[in-house]
Amino acid sequence: MEKKWTLQKSDENLVENLSAELKVNKIVAHLLVLRGISTYEQAEKFFRPDIKDLHDPFLMKGMKDAVDRIELAIKKGEKILVYGDYDVDGTTSVSMMYSFLTRFSEKMGYYIPDRYDEGYGISLKGIDYAQSHDYSLIISLDCGIRAVKQVEYASNKNIDFIICDHHTPGLNIPRAISILNPKQLDCDYPYKELSGCGVGFKLIQAYSEKNNIDFTEIAEYLDLLVVSIGADIVEMTGENRIMAYYGLKLINSSPRTGIKALMIKSGKTGTFSISDVVFGIAPRINAAGRIEHGKRAVEILIEEDTEKVKILADGIENYNLHRKELDKNITEEALDMIDQNKKSTVVFSADWHKGVVGIVASRLIESHYKPTIVLSEKDDELTGSARSVKGFDLYNALLQCEHLLEKFGGHKYAAGLTVKKSNLDAFIKEFEKVVSKSITSDQLEPEIEVDMEIDIKNVTPKLYRIIKQFAPFGPKNRTPNFVSKGVQDCGYGKKVGSDKSHLRLVLNTAEDQTITSIGFGMADCFEKTNENKNFDICYTIDENKWQGKTSLQIKLKDLK
Repeated sequence: MEKKWTLQKSDENLVENLSAELKVNKIVAHLLVLRGISTYEQAEKFFRPDIKDLHDPFLMKGMKDAVDRIELAIKKGEKILVYGDYDVDGTTSVSMMYSFLTRFSEKMGYYIPDRYDEGYGISLKGIDYAQSHDYSLIISLDCGIRAVKQVEYASNKNIDFIICDHHTPGLNIPRAISILNPKQLDCDYPYKELSGCGVGFKLIQAYSEKNNIDFTEIAEYLDLLVVSIGADIVEMTGENRIMAYYGLKLINSSPRTGIKALMIKSGKTGTFSISDVVFGIAPRINAAGRIEHGKRAVEILIEEDTEKVKILADGIENYNLHRKELDKNITEEALDMIDQNKKSTVVFSADWHKGVVGIVASRLIESHYKPTIVLSEKDDELTGSARSVKGFDLYNALLQCEHLLEKFGGHKYAAGLTVKKSNLDAFIKEFEKVVSKSITSDQLEPEIEVDMEIDIKNVTPKLYRIIKQFAPFGPKNRTPNFVSKGVQDCGYGKKVGSDKSHLRLVLNTAEDQTITSIGFGMADCFEKTNENKNFDICYTIDENKWQGKTSLQIKLKDLK
């Protein structure tokens, strides 16, 4: 699939001034300006994230009421139930809040809804569980902002709700004791892009400040928080970047027992980056909820006994292997169902495993770049996941189809939904109509945002050392993408890998100097690079560690 390379532009005057002020070259200054950094002070905060720059948690609407209600529950000896979704953000949130509150109350419990029996969000079954076990306060994390009926149902059973969520609110807001969500229109909290776990952490921070608990005592939860930030693909800016920075430090120094076990299972050695968290730890946590039950993820994240954690980690690894197999098989089936003439994709099978439909939706977009929904069946209802393409508001599109849906929720780029089987055909037509009417041709063309075009001779160890300091990477602060034109392989290019699907090139950079590049899944580009041909590359700068040696390398993203 042909990809468009879009070169990002920055203010040349700002680049000149910043280059002089920081005494760095213009490549580095340009990269900083693209990230909204134009002064020495901003650069200092960027390169030296400081916990002291976290915002006052009491700036968040509803925070005082939430803290007061928790304090009252602990004082009166009420039973408190921590409730969260079955994904990474939900299970890390529950693990964090449960672990924290058990310091002050023995009457704590947690609840993760069953993906297949209850679906995402607050369930009536979960509230019935709370009632039957005498819980009078539910703290929901990463869910609840649209649970108007469910909170009313709980209220009628004399159960109070504190909602910690980061999803887009609907027109009607649940009548909870407190709703913590910086995306509420009347919430003045300065930072709007927290993960669900991040909102929960702000509640812990507020409770701690009110009760004179030093921040160092709650910093132990930053390892859970960085996993949620990475997995939920929230912006790597502001508070998220500060908390992720210190969370990575914790993961690489003294992670909790459960996370350490998952790190070992990932097979990665050495220092963990945000990418290692996203692709090594997060899928294993997710696999529990996809294949068996999300509470298995909570169990390993709150357990401190090393032997018990080892058994739990073995189980989660088995879930993850099963998830990979399902993912591969369902993706192959779904690819055959795509209608090439439509601007959206909605595919369905009664045989598909509900736990992997979100992954499959993302896979389909990789090969057919358009808004995609993958559905599976349970009890005459179809439930599934939706994924979008850059710039297209999926949540708004589903909102326009709301009359055909039983429920839905999510973000601009990812959502979950439930539709009756009898409404499927009507929904497919309506969704295609909405998408066709609003999506642009540019949004249907895959794009790589390029930070800068540079001469390949500028790819040096010194430049890479500075770029490493831009980490942790994520949305709004991704790993810099470069383009170099007219490069040439010096004759050592070849297809590599067990199935020869990858491309390895040795590129000339300057006189008598070369740099190795690797393009995963790019073996079909080999003919464009051999026989002394010139070609253009889009890439990131990386390093390769092999047999105890570390060398600079280029990681190809595209080639023309």
